Amino acid sequence: MAAITNGINLHGGSRAYCSTFMVFSDYLKAAIRLAALQRIPSVFILTHDSLAVGEDGPTHEPVEQLAMLRTIPNVQVFRPADANEMVAVWQTIAKTTDRPSVIIASRQGLPVRDETVGALGERGAYVVADAHKPQGVIMASGSELSLALAARERLAKQHGIKVRVVSMISMERFNQQPAAYREQVLPDHLRTRLAVEMASSVMWRQYVGLDGDVIGVDRFGQSGDGHTIVSRYGFTVDNIVEHFLALNRKGDKR
Repeated sequence: MAAITNGINLHGGSRAYCSTFMVFSDYLKAAIRLAALQRIPSVFILTHDSLAVGEDGPTHEPVEQLAMLRTIPNVQVFRPADANEMVAVWQTIAKTTDRPSVIIASRQGLPVRDETVGALGERGAYVVADAHKPQGVIMASGSELSLALAARERLAKQHGIKVRVVSMISMERFNQQPAAYREQVLPDHLRTRLAVEMASSVMWRQYVGLDGDVIGVDRFGQSGDGHTIVSRYGFTVDNIVEHFLALNRKGDKR
């Protein structure tokens, strides 16, 4: 399927895309890699992107696939958080003619956030919610962005801690931005950083630094109700708040 998509795009005259469950990207790897090598603007849409798949069990719950896709040179991977960000992603893809694009989408329904209106898809990452002199940053992508925003609100109301939330739609696009923009989004002086994503934590280490942390998934999933599994792996507002408070205490001692 993925190879056929490449062939259609090589022939010209149309813009082809294909779609399947994200866990099956393992089977698409060779074709995606060839699209990157040949600079073919194929679009690969991968759904059912996390532990929230639930009852389908660990065989269908992607863990390492997102990191794998992000490591392929000349591929731009997008994980939008809602419909607003999805529109921004498609606008970016429409202008891309020299590389393949991968869109990562959830199975579960996601809320459409007012904060994501005007999402900066081309920039890869942007500040979704900010505060005057924030004390740290929570980064997230996809379905976890709403959790990050909820945690920010609780940290402010219950603990008096000001937090910036950054939506990381595409690491590849963000890393290609000028240093001034990257510093604007993730200032060097904000060392209390927490990343939240239902996938391997490996790729986030470049952003959280030695003083930050990642709430990710570095083991296989489980079979069960999706909400129960997601909570069991720590993707709750309570756990995000607890992690951030621990990082903030560590920062106070620096």
